[in-house]
Amino acid sequence: MFPRDGINAYAEEKCVDVRIERPRTNYSSIATRRCPVINECPVHFDPLSPEQLADPYPLYSRMRAECPVFYAQEHDLWIVTRHEDVLAVVRDTKTFSSENAVRASVRPLSASVLAVLAEGWPLSPTLTDSDGDVHRRLRLLVSKAFTPRRIQEMEGPVRQMTDELIDGFAAEGRADIIERFAWHLPLATIADILGVPRKDVPLLHRWSYSWLRLMQATDPPEELMACASDVVSMQRYFMEELRRREREGGSDLMAELLTARIAGREPLTTVEAMRVPMNLIIAGHVTVTRAIGNGLTTLLAAPEQLEMVRRDPDLIPTMVEEILRFESPAQGLFRTVREDTVLGGVTLPAGARVMVHWGSGNRDQSVFPDPDAFDVARDSATTHLAFGKGVHACLGAPLARLQLKIAIPRLLERLPGLRLAHGADAAVRDTIFFARGFKKLTLVWDAEAA
Repeated sequence: MFPRDGINAYAEEKCVDVRIERPRTNYSSIATRRCPVINECPVHFDPLSPEQLADPYPLYSRMRAECPVFYAQEHDLWIVTRHEDVLAVVRDTKTFSSENAVRASVRPLSASVLAVLAEGWPLSPTLTDSDGDVHRRLRLLVSKAFTPRRIQEMEGPVRQMTDELIDGFAAEGRADIIERFAWHLPLATIADILGVPRKDVPLLHRWSYSWLRLMQATDPPEELMACASDVVSMQRYFMEELRRREREGGSDLMAELLTARIAGREPLTTVEAMRVPMNLIIAGHVTVTRAIGNGLTTLLAAPEQLEMVRRDPDLIPTMVEEILRFESPAQGLFRTVREDTVLGGVTLPAGARVMVHWGSGNRDQSVFPDPDAFDVARDSATTHLAFGKGVHACLGAPLARLQLKIAIPRLLERLPGLRLAHGADAAVRDTIFFARGFKKLTLVWDAEAA
């Protein structure tokens, strides 16, 4: 029987006491929760609505001012919007569990979807959704993949890959930059680190996007079954790659994962090691892919800021940090309350689900002066929340920064006169609950000059 991830019984949207089973947590397995409708916010939080997909930031400003911690009954989530409260949650791992950290909804998946997933292995724990000793062990082992030396060694390959991808469409004068560039670069970079062939990158892209849709669980059951099948295919792919390294050896990250040890601790099992490359592929897809599209559109909409960077390339590092702050690719992740607690003057009951909202915290005027202004000279690397904070801060952040510092300036340099194509369908936002980016972004440029 496949073990269902997370909460198995889900409270209907009624003000009644409910009992919630949590089989894999190290706190009370049965929590009693009361639907807290009195704490609902006067604004309607729906990150997948057309209006909020287009521009959610005025709403975020209202939420921080009027209801900084509030209950969104439609999603059965408490939304945490202010920078200081977000930090309080992610730094208090005793009170806030990271289990199901990427699940927008913990409503149980249908029996048909679970039957497909049963053909593979449990999806967690991973670096992102584990707690305590399990998380510390995984993080210490996986951190070996992101040493300063390894990141430095990736600069040449990332530059070469960036130019090779641009070579493929520069003469055309028009391209969907997401499809032709933005997901290829981060996924191929991670594939190189893992030691898997670049020809498999399109498959990894499809599988990782299916994983995101499965975690969101808003598609019809038959589509979620297809997503589950892709996730199992991804598991099998990496299990086979790991088993091949067990037989033949190797020097890439997956081979290292099989032999890495911490003094006094057990090495990773093959199943644990399998989850690591999946986690890295998916994380890279969410952050770098979306940051490339967000960064280009933001810069093109602020020509005076773009001109500043062109005149002074030393601004590229702060430009990247400002892109990450201004349009956070991961808008937030989720936590589960272990015990009754008070946050921002609001009581959160044990068992409640919390969304720590990076995107809103990154526009908090108490931390960032004039937060709705895009300023490429703003130095926010240590204060913005785009890569999370605390023990779950993104291990791959240095690699993501490297790719963005190379990719965005190179696209602007090699595609003269770069601009958004005309038409309502030129820029189409993706519909992933906790991420902000483009599914499609058609840009045009002066091909003859390129």
